[in-house]
Amino acid sequence: MLTRLHRAAAGLLLAAASTLANAGDAANAPLMRFVLPSVTPGSEVQVTYFHLLLRLALEKTDGPFSIEFYPHELTSPRRALELKRNGVINIMWDGTNAQREHDLLPIRISLVRDLNDYRVFMIRKEDEARFREVRSLADLRKLTAGAGVNWPSVDVLRHNGLPVETTVNYSSLFPMLKARRFDYMPRGVHEAWAEEQVYGKDGLMVEPSIFLHYRVPFYFFVSKDNKAMAQRVERGLKLAQADGSFDKLLNGYPAFQRALAEIAARKRKVFELELPSGTAGGSSR
Repeated sequence: MLTRLHRAAAGLLLAAASTLANAGDAANAPLMRFVLPSVTPGSEVQVTYFHLLLRLALEKTDGPFSIEFYPHELTSPRRALELKRNGVINIMWDGTNAQREHDLLPIRISLVRDLNDYRVFMIRKEDEARFREVRSLADLRKLTAGAGVNWPSVDVLRHNGLPVETTVNYSSLFPMLKARRFDYMPRGVHEAWAEEQVYGKDGLMVEPSIFLHYRVPFYFFVSKDNKAMAQRVERGLKLAQADGSFDKLLNGYPAFQRALAEIAARKRKVFELELPSGTAGGSSR
């Protein structure tokens, strides 16, 4: 499902990409075609940012390109599988872990700086007082988290003794939380309030007193067969960092502004989680 906002953003992306493609056709340059995952409700603003960041990187490098959305929703495991075999999508953005870096080719520039390292909770509104009584990891271990089955967070949470209920479908997590299948869903501090706008009507809210903190860089990933694609995107991202346009794009999004302010306010309890040995990470350039 595409919202009006996402359709408009998609139209801008495709129009810009088509212009470059047409210019490249005149010079008989090869077209580099990017196919990205579709959008799920609650993620439109975040996804638009990653699309625009990719476009920014490509516009700073030579050669025509096109950007398209795969029209159907894919589960998280299916996205990784399709990308690994260079199937219906050929680039995605996600948190990293050892398995993902083994199967795919990461472009090691963190797309949201360190914002993905700070986690807030989506909870049921009636449980707000219950979470205010959580004062330690020992208290949190009495509750169950919800997550996508192959999200990098799952290994980190379990390594720290935190029970986790998983599902293959991101959009299923919200009705599962409402139905008390688990007690909270850790979300990146830059993600949660947009989701609250969508799912608040179902009695869900962002918990106001706790941060989990652990290192999970957010990268673009491509198939290991697409080294030229990875090199182009990395080169463009570095150029955008150097001229300030990367930070300008990120800082222009209210979701990221709110996330930075939430971290700077220092009003939340911060529970530091230990990473499993062999956890992927690397630079957050």
